[in-house]
Amino acid sequence: MMTFPFEKGRLRARLAAGDEDLRACQRLRHQSFFGRAGVDVAPLDPLFQHLMILDEGGQLRGTLRFRVSRTGHDMNQGYVARHYDLRRWKDVAGPFLEIGRFCTVPGDLDADLLRMLWGALTRVVDSEGISMLFGCTSFEGTDPSRYGAVFHRLARNHQGPAALRPVLSDPNAVPFANIAACGIAPMPALLKSYLSLGGWVGDHVVIDHDMNTLHVFTCLEVNAMSAARVARLRAVAS
Repeated sequence: MMTFPFEKGRLRARLAAGDEDLRACQRLRHQSFFGRAGVDVAPLDPLFQHLMILDEGGQLRGTLRFRVSRTGHDMNQGYVARHYDLRRWKDVAGPFLEIGRFCTVPGDLDADLLRMLWGALTRVVDSEGISMLFGCTSFEGTDPSRYGAVFHRLARNHQGPAALRPVLSDPNAVPFANIAACGIAPMPALLKSYLSLGGWVGDHVVIDHDMNTLHVFTCLEVNAMSAARVARLRAVAS
């Protein structure tokens, strides 16, 4: 059973409870993704639980939404399946944890936020017996060439197994191989974190004009994580 809320240092993690909490998450998402005040109301929000990370003053510092899928078929009801063809996952053993809409207060680079995030997700993983975490990592803007060097590095060093990589299907998808390696914009911190834990990515990027972002399919297989990494995450979650 998931145990929330919990505190670590000056941060507190809990699940959104009710419309007021959800609206706070949606406001932070809009500020983060669109760079201005507003409310990011997404049609699939009711299917997800919403994680909130707050500071000691009660200020919302970060949020994400997550959803447990028991089978590969269930994955097709979520957000990721709207942009990626997951047919190769239909016979893969779950449960799976879909993660999305991760964001923090713009300009907030506090590493403790990421540690708290992973500590909270570790509680969900252990509670639900999750085998894989997956989602879309967001890159700011809609120009893939800005991140050319990053995408080539991902293609060279961090591409997932062909048997699990999503099939290219979205009309706004661009294969990594078609992006020149000249752009030098940095890799998002969340993706760095995924990769440091043993995560991998697909072979293409999806341009999402509605969200003003680029998506890259990202997966983390729990059994592939080192024992030392798992121990450190459980120490945060304890």
